[in-house]
Amino acid sequence: MNQKKELGKGLQALISNINREDSGSKIPRTRPEAESYLIDLDKIKPNPHQPRRNFEDEALAELAASIKTFGVIQPLTVRKTNQDEYQIISGERRYRACLMAGLKQVPAYVRSANDQEVLEMALVENIQREDLNPIEIAITYSRLMEECDLTQEKLSERVGKQRSTISNYVRILKLSPEIQTAVKNKTLSMGHARVIAGINDLLYQNYLFKEILAKDLSVREAEKMAQLHQGARLSNERTVKEVSSVTTHPMIKPIEDRISAFLGTKVQINRKSDGSGQILIHFKSDQSLNDILDKFED
Repeated sequence: MNQKKELGKGLQALISNINREDSGSKIPRTRPEAESYLIDLDKIKPNPHQPRRNFEDEALAELAASIKTFGVIQPLTVRKTNQDEYQIISGERRYRACLMAGLKQVPAYVRSANDQEVLEMALVENIQREDLNPIEIAITYSRLMEECDLTQEKLSERVGKQRSTISNYVRILKLSPEIQTAVKNKTLSMGHARVIAGINDLLYQNYLFKEILAKDLSVREAEKMAQLHQGARLSNERTVKEVSSVTTHPMIKPIEDRISAFLGTKVQINRKSDGSGQILIHFKSDQSLNDILDKFED
């Protein structure tokens, strides 16, 4: 319940910025209290940039039946695009249901808004839907930031969500299409997806994803696997860092050449800055190894 109130505040804050009177409209102008007016349905057009693409026929039929019985309880929000045409800012589902119900007019709020403001309002309204899957939410957050030039902080204020929540959703868009599809189909939970998205190793991301599905791992179990992988990766990085700290002393190469000539194979000396190190003797087969051992016995 608190979440819905926060979202409502975010949308209200957005709409209030463009709650100006439409001086060119022939219908009564919208006053600050946002009074709605009846507009001919054939003068209203959908927003081509509407973020919502799928409308279930069965749900629309149920809404149409409700509208026939009780009327349109929540007016649409539109903007005027020319003298006799309006574009939907929010409420396309209600608009479609009104068409299905055979209505000739529909109540609507008339706003003045430019293209970016319309897109922003449509996206913010879309994010309030309860039937969105995590991928749809993530895409909407991403579009709001990219197309409306919003930072995560500003978006947090718009939609009433914590910045960390927005960040977690956006990160799952970097997952592979297979993993995103599993999230979309609810085969994989948002909690599992968040754990996988926190791993930089793409191969291990896919491995952990398969393990979660195959063994029905809980989020906590998946987190433990991710932590173990992270620990192993850091250990490997330390090893690589130690090797990279090896210095090449001017006398190392001549010594390598002398030992190589003596053993008849490639020899590599890794010497650290503190004087410690190791000698690597390469051999290609068991026979070459035996030849090397014979050299030591001579």
